[in-house]
Amino acid sequence: MKAITLYDVARLAGVSYQTVSRVINDAEHVSARTREKVQQAMAELHYVPNRGAQQLAGKRTRTLGLITTDLALHAPSQIASAVKSRAGECGASVLISMVEHPERCQAALQELLAQRVEGLLVNVPLDDPQAEHIRQLAAPVPVLFFDVSPEAKVHRLAFDAEQGATLGAEHLLSLGHRRIALLSGPESSVSSRARLAGWQARLAQDEIVPCAIAHGDWSAASGYEKGHQLLAGSTLPDAILVANDQMALGVMRACAEKGVAVPGQISVVGFDDTADSAWFSPPLTTVRQAFRIAGERSVEWLLSGSTDALWQTQLPVTLVERHSSARHAPQQADREALAQQLKSLALMAEQLARQ
Repeated sequence: MKAITLYDVARLAGVSYQTVSRVINDAEHVSARTREKVQQAMAELHYVPNRGAQQLAGKRTRTLGLITTDLALHAPSQIASAVKSRAGECGASVLISMVEHPERCQAALQELLAQRVEGLLVNVPLDDPQAEHIRQLAAPVPVLFFDVSPEAKVHRLAFDAEQGATLGAEHLLSLGHRRIALLSGPESSVSSRARLAGWQARLAQDEIVPCAIAHGDWSAASGYEKGHQLLAGSTLPDAILVANDQMALGVMRACAEKGVAVPGQISVVGFDDTADSAWFSPPLTTVRQAFRIAGERSVEWLLSGSTDALWQTQLPVTLVERHSSARHAPQQADREALAQQLKSLALMAEQLARQ
């Protein structure tokens, strides 16, 4: 099948090819009726304007590329939405390439560079050598990474995972919880490892060792599966710290199936504050990451042209208290132990009274 050309569009629309060119380039002095006819012809023929040709003709469309993990996950999808929104406000477009594995980043990079993007955002967990290799391959196009370590010699924008982990742990400690389980994300993710390390460090300050640690894959399904594992012991955790909100949703589903009340018997704290978290049942206590601000800052930096010096910035996070966490209530095992202690004390008192 031969490629559709400007002349094919002009023939179908009944106008000159110069008129089609003016419509594509948003030129003035084209009537609304003519513009509509041309756009309809383009749609019927599935004609896509050649972006490179447009730029050579003098119409410079600024384009950014985004390489991201699964957009079915709420956090990556909200970052992508924020990036597209801010780019649109700045008169730029965003091409998105979704990858399932970090090893696919290089192929995605090549595809986006072929589209003449002038800046790249990478929201995929990469180790330092992988990130630095991507940066070198993309040069001179600047690349900004979201999920790499601070030690990587690349441009980086990230949320303060240590602060977020500390906020979640301190919230549960303040409610009297001591038997705390941890549900982390994939061990390959820098942000997941940072959240886990932050939880452990804060609990260690109070000489608390997590009663259990599990790793999910960020999905609600993995939260459900790991939630059942964490609830399988003879003694329930007082609380569970979860590395993202979708896994927290799965954990709460597991609790419901086991007949474990949240927050009556167990508190759950998430991480992200995605758009749906306030509508969970119960509404989820979580650590808020301002995805909109991350999208704005990243787009503004890439379009600024000041991308030569190494740029690394960390965004603060906040705790959002809702109804999935509450003050610690003694569990049945605790009550039985207390009752046994009281019986022993009563027996001792009776024996002393007889002496």
